[in-house]
Amino acid sequence: MTIEKIQNEIVEEFGAFDEWMDKYAYLIELGNDLEPFDDKYRVQQNVLDGCQSKVWLHAWMDDGKVYYMGDSDAIIVKGIVALMIRALSGQEPQDIINSDLSFIDRIGLKEHLSPTRSNGLLAMIKQMRLFAIAFKAQQA
Repeated sequence: MTIEKIQNEIVEEFGAFDEWMDKYAYLIELGNDLEPFDDKYRVQQNVLDGCQSKVWLHAWMDDGKVYYMGDSDAIIVKGIVALMIRALSGQEPQDIINSDLSFIDRIGLKEHLSPTRSNGLLAMIKQMRLFAIAFKAQQA
């Protein structure tokens, strides 16, 4: 499935909720459903800079596609990690690099995050794209 189709699904799911408290609850649920993060990847090199809470992000390439796993010690942030993994994992590096990730604005997430969480989200997107750039360079 393309990144655009995944984003449309996410927008549709969040559209089912009228109140932001319900959307936060859904984010928490998404975080709770995240694949368990293997402790062997819970190392300093996988910690994202720019996040107030601890966020770990690990990436690998398989059959020309980039896959991510992540975790956070904050429940809302863990849900954001889950959303980003859902949107970008299993995609080709160039598609990740070119993605506009409009769903973040379309669901109203950015405007409902504190400045520090918003900075953390930007750091997460940047790191996921950097992984994609590195994997693309390895392919060349």
